[in-house]
Amino acid sequence: MNTAKHLFSYPKPNIHAQAKTYKPAPFLPMSRAEMDKLGWDSCDIIIVCGDAYVDHPSFGMAVIGRFLESQGFRVGIIAQPDWKSAEPFKALGKPRLFFGVSAGNMDSMINRYTSDLRLRSDDAYTPGGMGGKRPDRAVTVYSQRCKEAYKDVPIVLGGIEASLRRIAQYDYWSNEVRRSVLIDATADILLYGNAERALAEVAHSLAAGKSIKELDSIRGTVVIKKEPPAGWTEIDSTRIDWPGNIDKLPNPYEYQHNSKSVVDAAQTDINNSQVGLRQLDPDKMAEQIAALNPEAAEQLKTIGCPAQGIESEKALDPNEPQPIRIIPMPLQNRSEMMDAEKVYVRLPSFDKVRKDPTLYAHASRVLHQEANPYNARPMIQKHENREVWINPPPIPLETDELDGVFDLPYARVPHPVYGKQKIPAYDMIKTSVNIMRGCFGGCTFCSITEHEGRIIQSRSQESILKEIEDIRDKVPGFTGHISDLGGPTANMYRLTCKDMPTLSKCRRLSCVYPTICKNLTTSHKHTTNLYREARKIRGVNKVSVASGLRYDLAVLDPEYVKELVTHHVGGYLKIAPEHTEDGVLAQMMKPKMSSYYEFKRMFDKFSKEAGKEQFLIPYFIAAHPGTRDEDMLNLALWLKKNNFEVDQVQTFYPSPMSLATAMYVSERNPLKKLTYKSGKINIPRGLEQRRLQKALLRYHDPANWPIIREALRAMRKPHLIGSSSSALIPDEQTEARNKPRSGNNPHARAQQQKPRAGTSTKAQVKPSAKAFGDKFESAKKFNSQIAAQPKPRTKPVDGRSTAKAPSAAPKTKPAGKTFSNNNRPGKPNKPR
Repeated sequence: MNTAKHLFSYPKPNIHAQAKTYKPAPFLPMSRAEMDKLGWDSCDIIIVCGDAYVDHPSFGMAVIGRFLESQGFRVGIIAQPDWKSAEPFKALGKPRLFFGVSAGNMDSMINRYTSDLRLRSDDAYTPGGMGGKRPDRAVTVYSQRCKEAYKDVPIVLGGIEASLRRIAQYDYWSNEVRRSVLIDATADILLYGNAERALAEVAHSLAAGKSIKELDSIRGTVVIKKEPPAGWTEIDSTRIDWPGNIDKLPNPYEYQHNSKSVVDAAQTDINNSQVGLRQLDPDKMAEQIAALNPEAAEQLKTIGCPAQGIESEKALDPNEPQPIRIIPMPLQNRSEMMDAEKVYVRLPSFDKVRKDPTLYAHASRVLHQEANPYNARPMIQKHENREVWINPPPIPLETDELDGVFDLPYARVPHPVYGKQKIPAYDMIKTSVNIMRGCFGGCTFCSITEHEGRIIQSRSQESILKEIEDIRDKVPGFTGHISDLGGPTANMYRLTCKDMPTLSKCRRLSCVYPTICKNLTTSHKHTTNLYREARKIRGVNKVSVASGLRYDLAVLDPEYVKELVTHHVGGYLKIAPEHTEDGVLAQMMKPKMSSYYEFKRMFDKFSKEAGKEQFLIPYFIAAHPGTRDEDMLNLALWLKKNNFEVDQVQTFYPSPMSLATAMYVSERNPLKKLTYKSGKINIPRGLEQRRLQKALLRYHDPANWPIIREALRAMRKPHLIGSSSSALIPDEQTEARNKPRSGNNPHARAQQQKPRAGTSTKAQVKPSAKAFGDKFESAKKFNSQIAAQPKPRTKPVDGRSTAKAPSAAPKTKPAGKTFSNNNRPGKPNKPR
């Protein structure tokens, strides 16, 4: 099993007189005046970020800044700089070591645009909630400005935006496959995922005098190379999965440095060939190999074959750099020939995935298979004349290391420079506690696994309880309510693989789909005990659980469900079935509805025993890849049958690097082995279809009835239109009879149909999402269609719909973490 240096074992750097006696700053400085008060002549590291600076462990710049500070570095912050010139990037002077650049807790494009490609009018990570304080593709813009300000200072990229763009990726907003952000940003190195390990290694190496170019093999980093490293074995990615004739097969011989390897490869090829041979004839070996492939015979001649009396033309000097070996055959036939420590996987090039959607899906599939830090191999992807080298993921933090990160001296409030201005994201999470990292759910529409990883990293109970006490003592206006104990998922705390040897070999995309792995610990006893101890803390009168719940896991531990429902649900509990139809759920890698019904049964039972009236708030996605109109109709009928009315309807958002985005691009399912003959899946891509699927989720909105009626008649389901109890929507006559008379007559207004309890009477139809054509058609036509339409005020949402039952669902919360967290709009540092 791979191990890593302890996060807090590095000696303090000897780069300035204060390093060994350095004390934490009240806040990391944002101005020269603050630096002067601290007695600093310069910063070692300057973090440039698209968010306002909040010194709180749910905000990435604070976590990274405080962590680097604990390592003995002087760290400054440039938050939300004006990017129109390089001058704001000189505000703190020239850093000694590097600029750390991040777009912020959210991807800047998702932060700025809705799934309908409309500009958002606000930004939860900006004082006053004001929009427009960060540029599109902020990582690229900030990096370029830093280079313009000080061209000789290394640029280190991090955060969710950089992490999910580390290889060539589909960009929904420009409707094209773009290069690795490392190339576009002209940066020196990219840190992906939870980056503390890589960041410590980079910072201490630079402080020790190493060049940034020397740091090319650190886990969790991406660098640019001119060519692959010498002496390594290259594996064509299409051979990892052996998906069939997805690409032209290269020469079937691997290039080795001994005759036995060439002969063994030839024998394997004979076994698979049609030439009628069954065994190499020792007396005619060279001739048989030459007949199969002249190049292999030449290789044999070059390195020698004692069995044939062939002398080597040039003896290989073991002290000389060795050529790269290429293994294009299926790996199961070649594993014995490889040095596992010097094997890398070649992904299809940027040019190939840009032009070929099937290869794009294949590359995405391979990337996800190389996500386990205990068996992942380096990957390489050619971008024109440069090679993007992706090192394996970082080794997960141990509990004491994660405790150390969260126990750093955060002020837990925004920087004083913002005065009394409200920062909405902070207000939403200031009394919440993140208890773990990672998610092994593997939902295809979510990118959390590609960022935080599948292996759960949990804090100790002592560290979590101490943070609750810090909130009580430090957060102004604390009322005694802890708003959340959670993380990417509410109930994965301390759930791990029972068998480490199995984990070291595992390449499953999910630990819970299609079935829950037998090696997964499913007892929630640690979470249950944590809840009980949190409620005992003096000054705490309520502890809520607001993070999304994985209910297929929860039902395996009834004691946990009872504890949750009895003490930690404030009337409503968010869960995410996402859909009701098996075919769509399979594309999402979500459990079937039977798990939902089992959880609902337990939820209702324990709520009744507690004497509480409580409701489940389910979330759904419209227009997810693989969703047919019939599937959405069945979902609409389910919503009506269960008396749900959907709020905040959003269509599927193709975020970078998710498997669902690969489906969207390729019209194929990367959850299975891919070939050009793989069956296509339905992609709700056209303007009208996306509008219809959105409307079906809001079947109760009269504004949607015309488009739904038209669709139901086209689907030959007119019986769902009318006044009967089985109808989904009323017919025109029924609508006309119930329509209130116009004017200011109060009696007419009183005749209006009352909404269901707790639901909103306001209904607004938003234009549907981008009308993509086949594969990579330009979006300009769609943009021109919606340009003239009114632009209502929109708020960041989580890309899904929220059902009300019977009153409004909890507000959606912003998400992410700067150098090391997520991309799901939701609570900061706590995606679902």
